[in-house]
Amino acid sequence: MEDGVLSFIRARCVSRGKLPVVSLSVCREAAEECGATLREVEIAALHAGICPSRYERTIGSLGAEGQARLLESCAAVVGCGGLGGWMIEILARAGVGRLILIDGDTFAENNLNRQLYATEENIGAPKARAAAARVKAINSSVEAEAREAFIDEANGEELLRDADVVLDALDGNRSRSVVFGVCEKMNVPFVHGAVAGFFGEAAVLRAGCVPPWERVGAEDRGIEAEVGTMPFTPPFVASLQAAEAVKILAGVGGGAERTLLWFDLLRRDMQKLKLI
Repeated sequence: MEDGVLSFIRARCVSRGKLPVVSLSVCREAAEECGATLREVEIAALHAGICPSRYERTIGSLGAEGQARLLESCAAVVGCGGLGGWMIEILARAGVGRLILIDGDTFAENNLNRQLYATEENIGAPKARAAAARVKAINSSVEAEAREAFIDEANGEELLRDADVVLDALDGNRSRSVVFGVCEKMNVPFVHGAVAGFFGEAAVLRAGCVPPWERVGAEDRGIEAEVGTMPFTPPFVASLQAAEAVKILAGVGGGAERTLLWFDLLRRDMQKLKLI
C-alpha cells in the first residue's frame, strides 16, 4: 500500500521550499486510489520527505519526522470547555493524529464569554461531541473520538487508554488529582493548566512530582469561583499547554517538567517556579 501511495503522490507533488509539497486534494485522491486513510497517506509522505501542504508552515519548526510523529501520536484532552476548546483547536491544526476528547458536560449560556466552541445555537449540546465535529472540519486526517463522560477513579484508565499525553482542562482540583493519579499509574505525561480571572498557570507533571494544587492545599475550585475567567486567559494558557504537548509528541525542544509557569495578565507579571 505504501509503495502505491508514494508512487501516486511523487508523480503529483510540486517543488516549493526545502521539501516537495503535495496538496490536500492529491492526498485524498491517493487515499481513495490506494485504499488508505488520509492520515496514512500523510504519514507515508512525511517519512518519504514530502510535505502535505497543510503542514508547510509547521514543517520548518518540527521537521518531516517530527510532523510524522505527531500524526502517529494520540493526545487526550480532559475537558472540552474553556481551556479544552482552545487546546483541541491547536492540536488538530498541528496534526496530532488522534484526539480523545473527554467531557460529560453540555454548553450553558455562561460559557459564551470564553469557550471557543460555545455558540448561541448550541446551548445544551454535548461539549465533547461539538469538539469532535470541529476537529473533523479542521483536519480530516485527525481521528477525533468524543467520550461523553466525567472522568473518575473507576473509568479513568479506560477513558485515557492509548493516550501518549494527557492535557488538563478541568475546573476542579479533586478531578485533577484523580486524572494525575491515573497518568502516574500509566506513566503518561500530564500537561496541567488552570485559569481564574487574569491569572493562569501551566506545567508538565510526570510520575513522582507533587502537583502544585496539592502543595498549597488549594480548594477544589479555588479563586475561579470568586473572580470568574476572562475571555483571553484560557487561550493564553491553552497555547502554553498545547506547545508542551506538541514538543513531547514530536520529540523537539526542551520540556518544562517540574517547572510551573505562573502569570498575571492584569499586572503583566510572569514567574517560573521550580517543582520538586
